[in-house]
Amino acid sequence: MRKLFAYGGIAASVILVAFGAGAIVIGVNGYNEVRDEIAAQNITATDDAAELTDGALQPGQAITTGAEAKAFADIMEHHTLESTEGKRYAEMGRFLTASGEDTSDEALAAKTADGRPVENGLRNMWVTETALTTALNTAFFAERVAVFSIVMGVALLLTGIGFFVLTLGGALGYVALPKLTKTTSTASAAT
Repeated sequence: MRKLFAYGGIAASVILVAFGAGAIVIGVNGYNEVRDEIAAQNITATDDAAELTDGALQPGQAITTGAEAKAFADIMEHHTLESTEGKRYAEMGRFLTASGEDTSDEALAAKTADGRPVENGLRNMWVTETALTTALNTAFFAERVAVFSIVMGVALLLTGIGFFVLTLGGALGYVALPKLTKTTSTASAAT
């Protein structure tokens, strides 16, 4: 029965090491892919980037990492709020009136030449901004997941190696474990 546990320990060690190595490889590949895809978009920071990000991004700086993508998403949100006078998508009407005010009432909306209500372009800006910032924030998240995969891979690798050492030493007795000896000390009272 002891040999069965020993071989089971060796098998578990090998599996942990294999999963650890696999997690590290997948994490490194994911990390590099996220950064390559962000860089391929040729995004550069705006002129006010340093001011809006407290120096995290500089004007004209290429966006190449997940953290930079997240910071750029915050800049885009700032610019969109600036354009819409602080209104978010749900706070704006779907259409524009003849005087340029937003409304969700189709009857009050100004009409195009073919009789359709005039869409609120600023509201449509929010749709675009949301799609783009979601992609940028997802890149940040994906990069963090890749880092987590690398960390977990290292933990699995170390656990597998440790389990293997314990199996060899404890179950199979191939590694001599030091014997613990109890030492006693005598105390003398000063008189």
